[in-house]
Amino acid sequence: MKLNKTRTLIVGLAFFTISTFWMLYNNSIPLILKETFDLNEVLAGFIMSVDNILALFMLPLFGMLSDKTSSRIGKRMPYILIGTILSVVLMMLLIVFDTPSTLVPFIVILGILLIAMSIYRSPAVALMPDVTPKPLLSKGNAVINLMGAAGGIIALIFIAILSPGEGETNFALFGAVAAVMLVGVAILFFTFDENKARKEKEDNFPDETNLVKESGEPKAVMSKSKRNSLILILASIFLWFFGYNAIVSAYSKYAVIEWGLTEGMYAHALIIAQVAAIIAFIPIGFIATKIGRKRTIITGIITLTIAFGSVGFFKEWNNIILAMFVLAGFGWAAINVNSYPMVVSLSKGSDIGKYTGYYYTASMASQIVTPIVSGALLEYVGYWTLFPYAALFVILSAVTMIFVKHGDSRPAKLKNKIEAFDVED
Repeated sequence: MKLNKTRTLIVGLAFFTISTFWMLYNNSIPLILKETFDLNEVLAGFIMSVDNILALFMLPLFGMLSDKTSSRIGKRMPYILIGTILSVVLMMLLIVFDTPSTLVPFIVILGILLIAMSIYRSPAVALMPDVTPKPLLSKGNAVINLMGAAGGIIALIFIAILSPGEGETNFALFGAVAAVMLVGVAILFFTFDENKARKEKEDNFPDETNLVKESGEPKAVMSKSKRNSLILILASIFLWFFGYNAIVSAYSKYAVIEWGLTEGMYAHALIIAQVAAIIAFIPIGFIATKIGRKRTIITGIITLTIAFGSVGFFKEWNNIILAMFVLAGFGWAAINVNSYPMVVSLSKGSDIGKYTGYYYTASMASQIVTPIVSGALLEYVGYWTLFPYAALFVILSAVTMIFVKHGDSRPAKLKNKIEAFDVED
């Protein structure tokens, strides 16, 4: 059994566009809120958490809606097309209101933009497991993460070279990201037949689809042990995002204020972290075949904790910080490649979108609170709290992951490194 790598790369274009947008959003919007509108850290933190508040309800909703959708172009594709087009239009409209006197319309447009992004996030992520057999989910997710990291790097490159100077607008920067999103989804739409790919999986793996349920057999009930594992996995996701998202939400401001970096310079460390993550995917997959998903994730948690904890000790920018960002890239890759497959492996083919929604509900629930809490610490205690705060919550996620009993496995030794992503469920 082999993964169709070309098809998976094309499917990954949807996540590629999502990652491109969110890298721009997480790095540019905090600076706009501070520099254009002069908002304090707590209020800015609340605004940065709005996307997570919306996602808590919207992502499971659109995941389940897409599970039940049937159209000529597929279950997920209508949501991907509509969400992308709306998002591109709204993000360009947002720039029109990037002036000190237009805070209210800026916030209104921003809120609608976040709803538009919610329309296609779960359907886009569910597209890969829709057409990929369970034994290949980890391998497929590694490819999807490669595409996401590539999207993030492109956004960071745009930030580095197109960030506006004093008196200039963000039109070129946002326009470049919008163009990438449109081109990526256009390639996906014209080169990938979702219905054909799904039918191919249903024919070859009927036990993984809703065909068994439709035959009249009673729907299987998840065992208590599996349910407990699902809850513990989701708890771990909640905790590591609680730490990680604090960095994502405030890093650009931290770098400018604490280290005195320019708005273009701070992107370099993030680019290095993204490149490190891309390099790490294949070795991490190889490691997972030896020690399993669970232990690989715990190793990633420890690595990420060391990286975040170390950066907090440096008051000036230096090469050791860059090295820690490389370490962080490896740690985060170890977590990301293996965590989503652990959740989806507990689902049936007919409810992949729902379980994708569970994954995002856990991650978004933590991200609702953490920008506000970390923002309050930045405002009233000091910026020095950011990295120790992140390290604390990341390491706490290891506690819940230790007790997970399902969604993990150790396949037999494989012939080459790329096959290391093929983990049995």
